[in-house]
Amino acid sequence: MAATTRTTDRGAAYFPRLAAERLDIALCRASSAVARAADAHAAEEGLGVGQHLVLQMLDAVGPCSQQTLSEELRIDRSVMVGVCDDLEREGHVRRERNPRDRRSYAVTITDSGRRRLAAAQASIPAFLDDTFHALTGDERSQLSAILAKLLGQQRQ
Repeated sequence: MAATTRTTDRGAAYFPRLAAERLDIALCRASSAVARAADAHAAEEGLGVGQHLVLQMLDAVGPCSQQTLSEELRIDRSVMVGVCDDLEREGHVRRERNPRDRRSYAVTITDSGRRRLAAAQASIPAFLDDTFHALTGDERSQLSAILAKLLGQQRQ
């Protein structure tokens, strides 16, 4: 038992050094931790992260095809079908033939969806404060700018 404890104690100091040497590993682990927190928060709110993002985008930009939602929100197309199915079943979106392309459907947020989005949005500031409590406001702004820069490079 003591050998296991010693190994664990030595190993406990390794990850911070690894994270400092390998930004990719640190970012993946941080992303996973934030994703788990977001999923837990979404479960408490009763609106999945993907559902929230779809409602938010539809509210911001108007009707979109599922393909556009999938591409812009970086949600796999097969997952997007389920997200839109669930939102439609709850009455938060409706699908209509896309007038510009009759082969596709335009997904549109409903009044119910706008109300659901507003309720979900109200809890986001507290969630972000809790999740990023270790960072100052300036550090959060810097992190946001850095991530935007990294993500912008991936789109090219």
